[in-house]
Amino acid sequence: MKILLLGEYSRLHNSLKEGLLALGHEVTLVSTGDYFKKYPSDVLLKSKYNYGISKKTKVGLFKLFGLDITSLSLKKQFFQHKVKFTGFDVVQLINESSFGILPKYEKEIISYLKANNIKLFLLSCGTDYISVKYAFEKRFRYSILTPLFEGKIAEKELYPILKYIKPEYKDLHNFVFENVDGVMASDLDYDIPLQGTEKYLGLLPNPINTEKLKFEPFSSKGKIIIFNGINRGNYFKKGSDYFEAALAIIQQKYPSKIEIITVESVPYTEYIEKYNAAHIVLDQVLGYDQGYNALEAMAKGKVVFTGAEKEFLEHYVLEEDTVCINALPDIKNIVEKLSWLIENPEKIEEIGRNARQFINREHDYVKIASRYIDIWRK
Repeated sequence: MKILLLGEYSRLHNSLKEGLLALGHEVTLVSTGDYFKKYPSDVLLKSKYNYGISKKTKVGLFKLFGLDITSLSLKKQFFQHKVKFTGFDVVQLINESSFGILPKYEKEIISYLKANNIKLFLLSCGTDYISVKYAFEKRFRYSILTPLFEGKIAEKELYPILKYIKPEYKDLHNFVFENVDGVMASDLDYDIPLQGTEKYLGLLPNPINTEKLKFEPFSSKGKIIIFNGINRGNYFKKGSDYFEAALAIIQQKYPSKIEIITVESVPYTEYIEKYNAAHIVLDQVLGYDQGYNALEAMAKGKVVFTGAEKEFLEHYVLEEDTVCINALPDIKNIVEKLSWLIENPEKIEEIGRNARQFINREHDYVKIASRYIDIWRK
């Protein structure tokens, strides 16, 4: 098959591409590289006017005329390469707003892809209309919108998330669902809201290329290293405030037993380099399932604090805290679980090995790519 993957989040489409190539398919990936993370792309579109004076100019133009020059630039770049985006058996969008541009321009791109290729699919693996609406209606026990409900953050600061339930993005959602042949979810945080939705084809776990991720067994020599990666743009969305508060307590409690590495908003390659030395990785709090960074860390044998709620345990038939640690929005609980690991380092080794086995069993990139092929063909 000839396949076009549109957009990139956390290396998902890159790993899927590698699995599809291993199965003998022809694949093209077009994306912005997920901005500062700089993931590889066959056709890289550059997001401009996001810093310094040019950003101030962009904001001014948008306020005065509703003109978003970053969106215009990305749309222009896409259509400059448009001949490369025709004749595919399958086109997959990584999101309803794959390039993060104004809905009217996303529609133009989707219309072009629909008209010039055979099948069009949507992957739900980031905030979109259905998942945000579900969270806004408080249908999750807790969610990425919990900080808003608790008054930790103002509504305007959550615009990148809340915009998806605005009329223009609801309209984009309807447009996408009218035009796609089917919709899949990458984890339970998106699968749960999609249940019962027309065109929903089910959960396809994130593909992980373990051939590129070396498993490192835990060594009890030296200090236990805890890694905390912070993306300031997603600080409350990921629950980083819970982690930072817990780490402050842990640092005082075990000053001679631990080392804490904290990094902020760095490119993917630098992020990986920093966390390779860690034994414990703090990923996210406000989720039910693991995101991509958590899964890659688990593949390396890290003990990851992330989403692993009862829905996840039931889906994969697992016991709690056996392949990763369910990080609850509760500072005391996080401190207790970190303390348990620090005082029982053999558990770090055990969970790390279980984590790698789980990734091999449930997230192998070639197996997952094969499941995509089956769904696309049906």
